[in-house]
Amino acid sequence: KTEQEAVNWANSLGYPVVLKLLSETITHKTDVGGVQLNLTDAEAVVWAYGSIKASVSEKVGAEHFLGVTVQQMISLDGGYELIVGSSIDPQFGPVLVFGSGGQLVEIFRDRAIALPPLNSTLARRIIEQTQIYRALQGVRGRQPVDLEALEQLLVQFSQLVVEQCWIKEIDINPLFVSSNQIIALDARVVLHKADISEEQLPKLAIRPYPTQYVSPGKLNDGTPITIRPIRPEDEPLIVQFHKTLSEESVYFRYFHLIKLGMRTAHERLTRICFIDYNREMALVADYKNPETEKHEILAVGRLSKLHGINEAEFAMLVGDPYQRRGLGTQLLERLLQIGRDEQLDRITAEILAENVPMQKVSEKVGFRLHRVGNDLVKAEINF
Repeated sequence: KTEQEAVNWANSLGYPVVLKLLSETITHKTDVGGVQLNLTDAEAVVWAYGSIKASVSEKVGAEHFLGVTVQQMISLDGGYELIVGSSIDPQFGPVLVFGSGGQLVEIFRDRAIALPPLNSTLARRIIEQTQIYRALQGVRGRQPVDLEALEQLLVQFSQLVVEQCWIKEIDINPLFVSSNQIIALDARVVLHKADISEEQLPKLAIRPYPTQYVSPGKLNDGTPITIRPIRPEDEPLIVQFHKTLSEESVYFRYFHLIKLGMRTAHERLTRICFIDYNREMALVADYKNPETEKHEILAVGRLSKLHGINEAEFAMLVGDPYQRRGLGTQLLERLLQIGRDEQLDRITAEILAENVPMQKVSEKVGFRLHRVGNDLVKAEINF
């Protein structure tokens, strides 16, 4: 808040430094002379402090000047200035924005939007929709930026927006990215007014990953597993899972045989792994193999809401090596609990008459069974 404090911080950080306006009301600091770069000594810091204070006072009023922030000067050679932000849309709630940043962000308007939360696939997609994406891959002798790290930043930023519902607006601009670093050079956060209730805050258009349904489990022999909702990133694991299924298991699940290539086609698995958690819930039994340190999916259970009524159908598929080990019972019990938590009225399923093991598991957890024609048995439970 004083020139001497600014000098002390600059000496502590090491020169060169940057001074930026500290204000609760001014967003675009450069418009009011609120940024001074490449200050190499204490004398320059004192001059910069006075210059920022005088410029702000002249252009918008002294009441907008609360002091300055002192930051290390970052070399911008070989990198790009981006923007990552979020604001509220009247229809869709929080919306994410990504694109070219810096002082000319509103001139070039190179940006893409997305709805939170993001996964790594969606993060890459929003990056690819911008014009600057070509440059980020490396152009005219420049090294490509670390796109994987940028993806993870977008995923984590979207999670921040999801978890902190009181954020009305937030942006990091500029976000400097290069081949070996990502640095937030400036940021702005606006909160919703304190006099509104949490129930009045804008709601997300897409339900976030339901972490409340992640829980530990065990097979009958004590093998530890994690039962959790499916994620888009699970597609490669689902491919391997289908390789463990016998023809009988496939027939019992789908009521007819489907070749492995069709079951593991990317177009099909995209729909299976990338779901709307408001409409359906798919759980997987996730096992981390201690020998390979890799994850394996042992079983999948799905609860799909029926259109127009407050009911859902369940379906399950357990890999052949893990059948008769208590996995089906655990998975179905978790699906039932989700049905209760989601306040469903009823859960049903159609089971082939030949599929006696599934009928026994269903009865064990409380379903009532009755025959439907010669080939099917219907399982149902009311809450």
